[in-house]
Amino acid sequence: MKIIIKDSVENPVTLFRRAGYVFQRKDGEEMSFVRAFGRSGFPRFHAYTKMEDRNLVISIHLDQKKERYGESTRHQGEYTDEGPLKEEVGRIKGMFGGETSVHP
Repeated sequence: MKIIIKDSVENPVTLFRRAGYVFQRKDGEEMSFVRAFGRSGFPRFHAYTKMEDRNLVISIHLDQKKERYGESTRHQGEYTDEGPLKEEVGRIKGMFGGETSVHP
């Protein structure tokens, strides 16, 4: 899912820390954050952020399990607008404020 926060003036690191996320890494202009709700680190919400003009663009999904690599790569992510992911998107919109839009 994608969330766009228009005219964002606050640093994404500050926003996501306030929302309970941990900074994971930066790759070019994109930053990655996670919010785990299991002791093993999974399941977890995984968000990628980047600035486009003055808008903060957030791509978010729910990782159910750690990815497996080998003969077949499997990523146990949920990307649909339902259940816990839908609730998390609503929570983020409420915390970050401003004019937001959500795109499946």
